[in-house]
Amino acid sequence: MQTVEPLRSSRNPLRYLAAAIVLCASVALAGCAGHAPQRDGQSAAAPLATPGTQMADALPSWQDSAARAAILKFVGDVTRDGSPSYVRPEARIAVFDNDGTLWSERPMPFQLLFMIDRLKAAAPQHPEWQRNPVFKALMAHDAVTLAKNENALLQLLEVANSGMTTDQYDQMIRDWLASARHPTLDRPYTSLVYQPQLELLALLRANGFQIWIVSGGTAEFMRVWVNEAYGIPPERVVGTQEKLKYGMRDGKPVLVREPGIEFNDDGPGKPVGIVRAIGQRPILAFGNSDGDREMLEYTTAGTGPSLGLLLHHDDASREFAYDRHAGSASLDKAWDEAAGRGWIVVSMKQDWKTVFPAKPGSGTQ
Repeated sequence: MQTVEPLRSSRNPLRYLAAAIVLCASVALAGCAGHAPQRDGQSAAAPLATPGTQMADALPSWQDSAARAAILKFVGDVTRDGSPSYVRPEARIAVFDNDGTLWSERPMPFQLLFMIDRLKAAAPQHPEWQRNPVFKALMAHDAVTLAKNENALLQLLEVANSGMTTDQYDQMIRDWLASARHPTLDRPYTSLVYQPQLELLALLRANGFQIWIVSGGTAEFMRVWVNEAYGIPPERVVGTQEKLKYGMRDGKPVLVREPGIEFNDDGPGKPVGIVRAIGQRPILAFGNSDGDREMLEYTTAGTGPSLGLLLHHDDASREFAYDRHAGSASLDKAWDEAAGRGWIVVSMKQDWKTVFPAKPGSGTQ
């Protein structure tokens, strides 16, 4: 079998993570990965949507805006028998980016915070790192040194997150999510899913859509928790693929994580990942950055009805505000394309009544 070469992209996922570390180090990395011993113990939930749900009652956390109206009209048009825009159920495919689209991604992608904690946990098994200037810079939040040694930083992250079996790594992710909390919002990361998006997922599911995540994050990281958080089964996750190797440990067959990336599911890689995993063009795509541009282009270039959406992070009071100058998470070229291609730009500030699910027992975000 021919080896699949990694797709070249301007947003190499590991380089993106390294750049995010440098940025966060400049504002004290220690504040980017806080832990607390307790866990809320509840997953995010959206109001139940059923096939009988009236469109007027759908998406209760969305303002009665043009964006909400466009979504409801599209869903109604493609699912109503006799509609000229009717789409048969097996072709109702919706794809969503994850970081910054379904859950928050600031101060840096949450997977990166996990990888940093893995590096710290692995440090006792690597005493040689204590003499490594990059490791020292990471622990000292020295952004200048980290920026000058990006490749060495990537190597450290890869080593710290490899060598274990996939089952062991899955458990590490679960354990981390059970204790880690966001450094400024002080909530478990899986509670930082967006409530309006949970409602949209429920609406699509109730109307016969098959929902997929198509993300630049790694599939291995997401598949552990997406079913609980979004109701999306792990087999419907398309993500960046890390290197794995088959072997035997203690007489049992295992897959062992190795350093490196085999496929980059970001930017131009997203349509490739969609075709390989899904096998047909989606009719709805939702993203939030230039890394999602090609996914929206591909989705809305079909011959039938389609809908492209971009989430604009413009709400610094309830979440974070960033767009054109946000580094690897910038919304720039895609934003410029939106009007010409008929994509809907959803304003977090203007189109959403609320951002996150209510904290358990508090009734507040």
